[in-house]
Amino acid sequence: MYNPTVARLTYRALLGRRRAAILFVLPALLILIAAAVRAFNGADDQVASDVLGGFAMATMVPLIGVIAGTGAIGPEIDDGSIIYLLSKPLKRPTIIFTKLIVAVAVTMAFSAIPTFVAGYILNGNGQQIAIAYTVAALVASIAYSALFLLLGTVSRHAVVIGLVYALVWEALFGSLVAGARTLSVQQWSLALAQKISDAGTITSDVGLPVAVALLVAVTTVATWYAGQKLRTLTLAGEE
Repeated sequence: MYNPTVARLTYRALLGRRRAAILFVLPALLILIAAAVRAFNGADDQVASDVLGGFAMATMVPLIGVIAGTGAIGPEIDDGSIIYLLSKPLKRPTIIFTKLIVAVAVTMAFSAIPTFVAGYILNGNGQQIAIAYTVAALVASIAYSALFLLLGTVSRHAVVIGLVYALVWEALFGSLVAGARTLSVQQWSLALAQKISDAGTITSDVGLPVAVALLVAVTTVATWYAGQKLRTLTLAGEE
């Protein structure tokens, strides 16, 4: 299910000069904000939770997921170079699964690691806040990568749709409409953070068992359906 050649090509596409520069911006900004907040406000558990929850989880992680998930396959479909992979004796689910692994790895590296560093800067991992948000970022990276990889497979406007989901649904509606939060990858991942952190520090609108079930279901279904759509794309090209 994992092909090293596909992985190497995908890493090269995702970590090209321009896209890598974009990927570094948000983590650098998070760490800069954390350092400034610590310098002016000192160590404060609630402030640390607000910064990590409000910027890292609500903005940085989903945006990096959009860049990595859609970038793992979308540009290849747009410029037609995906035909090179489809012409090889590779199973379509193998291509999707390999690209998912790469997208997850990139998203985790550029979101979970900076989240831990920022959390440690903010309050030295008091109340287990840094660890809790890091785990949430790791888990969210998997679901976001699967969702946005699917978008990159089915739509030429995947980046726009992903940005709308990340910035409008997760960040805007998620903060204003209670019902919307139950259909949010962010809230599902925060359920794990709530379990890890000390009581009352981090909250989620979704219970842990439901959150885990939804994370697994969304990741599995999105990956499976992306593989099916890639098979359809092959048939369309052959016709």
